Order: sequence, then C-alpha cells, then structure tokens
Amino acid sequence: MDKPTKIRLATNAAIIAGIFSALISILMLFNYFQLSTNDPIESETLTALVERLKSDPNNEQLLSEIRAFDLMARKAYFTSKWQIETGGILLLLGAIIIVVSLRYYFSATSKIEEPSEVKLSQNMARLLSSIWILGLGALVFVLALGSSFLSVNQLNNYDPLLIAVQDSTTATQDAIEVVDISSSSNTLTADTAATSASANTPADSVAAPVALVAQTPSLSEIKKQSNSFRGPLGNGVWTSKNIPSSWDIAAGTNLKWKVKVPKKGYNSPVIWGDKLFLSGADASERWLYCYDRNTGNLLWQHQANNIAGSPATPPKTTDDTGLAAPSVTTDGNIVVAIFGTGDILACNFTGNRVWAKNLGIPANHYGHSSSLIYWKGKVIVQFDTNKERKLMALDINTGNSVWETPRTSHISWASPILAEIGGKMQVITSSEPTVAGYDVETGKELWKNDCMMGEVGPSPAFGSGLVFAANEYATLAAIDPSNGSKVWENNEYLPEVASPVVSEGLLFIATSYGVLACYDAKSGTKHWEEDFGEGFYSSPVVADGKLFACDTKGVVHIRKVAAEASKIADIPMGEKIMSTPSFANGCIFIRSTENLYCIGN
Repeated sequence: MDKPTKIRLATNAAIIAGIFSALISILMLFNYFQLSTNDPIESETLTALVERLKSDPNNEQLLSEIRAFDLMARKAYFTSKWQIETGGILLLLGAIIIVVSLRYYFSATSKIEEPSEVKLSQNMARLLSSIWILGLGALVFVLALGSSFLSVNQLNNYDPLLIAVQDSTTATQDAIEVVDISSSSNTLTADTAATSASANTPADSVAAPVALVAQTPSLSEIKKQSNSFRGPLGNGVWTSKNIPSSWDIAAGTNLKWKVKVPKKGYNSPVIWGDKLFLSGADASERWLYCYDRNTGNLLWQHQANNIAGSPATPPKTTDDTGLAAPSVTTDGNIVVAIFGTGDILACNFTGNRVWAKNLGIPANHYGHSSSLIYWKGKVIVQFDTNKERKLMALDINTGNSVWETPRTSHISWASPILAEIGGKMQVITSSEPTVAGYDVETGKELWKNDCMMGEVGPSPAFGSGLVFAANEYATLAAIDPSNGSKVWENNEYLPEVASPVVSEGLLFIATSYGVLACYDAKSGTKHWEEDFGEGFYSSPVVADGKLFACDTKGVVHIRKVAAEASKIADIPMGEKIMSTPSFANGCIFIRSTENLYCIGN
C-alpha cells in the first residue's frame, strides 16, 4: 500500500471516528432529555396511585401496582446507567482513533512537501497537528462530561417517593412485620420464624433507603444504652443498677422470660430502649433479629440476602465461630449487622432494609468475629484478614465509606473499642503485633505499640487512663495512649478469647483454662485469683458494682468489684455460654448456645 493510499485511509478513519463520536454524544443527550421528560418515578399514574393508597392503605391491589412501578423505576435507572457507561467507553474509543489517525495524517503529509519548504512545512504541520488533536480531544471531553452531568440518577429521586409510600402504609406494614407470640408462649417455633421471615425478606437488594436521617445520639445517651458488643463504647462496663445476683432457671425464680433463637450465633445482645437485637446464621441463611426487651416477643427478623458480591457458598468456619459471631451496633434509629460472609446489613427499627453491601469474603481460617461499633454517624469495622488488613468507617445512613485506613498488622479476631482520650474520641484496636489508637473522625493512626503476638482474639479495654491488651502466649500490657509507651506488663494469666475489663481501678482477666484474676490497673500488682476449672469464652463484664463472668459450661460467676476476693454467687444456667451478657433496666440478658434469657428481680 503506497503512502497516498495510507493518507486517505487515515483521513477517512478520522472523519468516521469523528462522526461516530458525535452520534454517541447526541444519543447520550437524547437519553437525558427522554428521561427528564418521561420520568418513570414522577409519573402521574404513580402519583395517583399513592394518593389513592393514602385513603385506602389496606388495598393489596394498589400495593401490588405500586410495587410494579417500583420495579419499572429500577429497570429504568439501571438501563440508563448502562447506556451512560457504554456511551462513555465508545466516546473514549472514538477519541483514540481520531488522535491516532490525525497524528499519522499530519506526520505523513508533512514529509511530501516541496524540498525548498520542508523545514517550514514540518513546523507548521506539527503545530497544526497539535492544535487539531487538542481541539478534538477537548471537544470529545466536553461532550462526555456534559452528558455525564446531564444524566439523571433515578435512585436519588426515588427516596421521597418511598418515604411517602412508607408513611401511607405504616399500619399495613406493622400488621405484616410484627409477630406477637405472647398469647401462646415465649418460646419461638419454626412456624413463627417462617411467618416473620416472609414478611421481612426484601424484594431486591438495591432497594432505596427508607430510613430518615435522625439526630446523632450524644455520649451521655449512648452510655445509658447497650448499643454494641460489651456495652457502651465496647468497654464492658454498664451504668445499670439493681441487677439481680441470684436466680434459678429451673424453678423460674427471677427469670422474666426465655426464648429460643432461630439461628445459631455467638454474638451478644445489643439493646436500645425497648428493642433488643441479635443475629444468627447457618450455611444457607443469615438473619438479623429484633426482640421486645420487656417480653421476649420477636418483633421482626430480616434476612441478609440479595446482596451484591455475597458468596454463593459461604466460607468455611469453625464451630466455635460460625457465620454470626460479631455483635451488631446501633445509633437508636438504624441497626447494623455483619456476617462471616463479609455481608453487612443495615435496617431501621421497623425492620426495613436501609442498605446492604459486601465488604469482601474474609480470608479467615476460623471465621470473622470482629464486632461493629458506632460513633457519630459512623459504623467502625475492623477487617483484619489473611489477605488484607484495614480499619473502616461507614456512614450508618448510607453505607458509603467515610474513611479507610490500611494496616500493616496481621489477621485479628478482636473487636474495636472507643475511648475518650485528651478530650477526643479514639478507636482502639488489638492485633498481631500492634495495639493502636486512631482518630475516629479521620482514621489517622495516632499511636501504636507492637506488643502482641499470636492469633489475637481478646479485644482491648480502657480504664484508669490506660489501654489494656492481652493475648495467650503473648503478654498482658498496660499502655499509655498519650504516647503509646508501655507502662507495665505481666504474663502470668493470659486470655485466649475473653476480653479484659477495667472498673474502679481494677483490671479483670478471664482465661480459657478457667482462672479469673484481678490486678491493680495502675501498677499491675495482682490482688487475687480464682480457679474455676472451666474456661471462659464470654468476656467478664461489670454492672451495679458486680463482676459477671460466664464460663463455657454455663455457670455465671458473680464477684464483687473489689481488691479482695468476694464471692456473691455461682449460678448454673443449664447450657453452654459463649456470648457476653448485656444489661438494661435492672435486668441481665444472657445468650446461650440455644436460648436468650432475661433475668431480673
């Protein structure tokens, strides 16, 4: 092929690519104008249906029609999104062809000028080539950018409609979602679980948010609740009073209620007001449960399904971890649960899904067990696996990332805690080898101490101005969070799973080989120890001046929070306990391997 023929081909290619790019831009603009004039969400038909529903909220036919329009709106949105993404790729391809063709054209033509004008023609050709390339590139960029900005995200416009429908159908939804079992028995049955499940399973994982953004609870309000693993701020200390120190499960003494939890899980009860939350899972299903704290009635349950990226086959876990080991967290309006599949689910307090996503399948040979914790609109996730280690903050209302901090530590099963240090709240984590503090607003690492080793399971604790971290085959370390320095350490009694707790200047440790030990928090001096012969997976916790420690056999050991050993009671529950108790309104809530108990005077 001679040079003139190649020049003609380059010219034709540039012209065709230019026409192609212009057509794509016109089609993208036409797509925008079509959506703006024919909005499937704001249609007159749907508006009329909503108005009719307000006057007739129990009309199932109307609800079905609205759901049909809902599906149409979703399809319109994703079709529009696909068209925009495909158009952008085609525009980029057209621009590349134009640039390459023009580059060849001007380079070739500049070399066949008359010899007397070679120098001048080459310079002019290069200048003209640059101008054409920059001009056409700018034109394509402006067209693509304009099309992107003019494109409509239908889901953004969809929220008000869902809220309007929700408001007009509150009575209908409540009738479907709330299961009252008080008339028969407080023990859940398979039929009850199936009924509640069918009422709350979402039709589509990409449903638009239905919860309104509420005011962020203050620190004082959080301290009155039990909104995360080991209570407010995750430190294992409650302000609850009048907690019973004697009961008899067999005789029913001080047993307010007992319910069977449908699915297995080792997470602890999380309580806000009159609502109590748990999660449960097996190889086929994962659920978030909401109970009435006063009666034990199951109010609703929501299945964590239809989540994009969720594995079809769940990862393998050990029996003592499972797929529902992490505890949930809540801000009093939204409750968030995470499972061993990497699925994270947020529901409002009526059981409707707000958002859901998959964080990636945890590469973990036991199973993911790090619990969630909440602070000022953010859900904190410690995601330390064999493949990646990071600390994340997600917006509790949307699930969007607020910040994400990569970590150089190894895999960990510990949960993050919160501590107010120097007037600012910090997230504190424990892993191998690092115990570290992070700014809760930005995720910036503030201090660290490399003092841990092995497979770290116990979460850290904060009290008496110090951070305490411990792990079996490693050490028990007291760390000054102002600079990350180690104040003291001891390796006599070390926990494998149970986390330490600090109260009234005393530090308590419960080991997997059955020893409960008390230390002076400031100096590390051991005050007393007691050997129960049965290990602890449940973390020791403090409420009403008493220390509660549940061993794996199911005996609740109650001791006075004091520098001298003072036994209050040893109470058998009759079944194994792996989860940590919670407290609220003068009651202790204990999850065993099968049941959930409420014990109160």
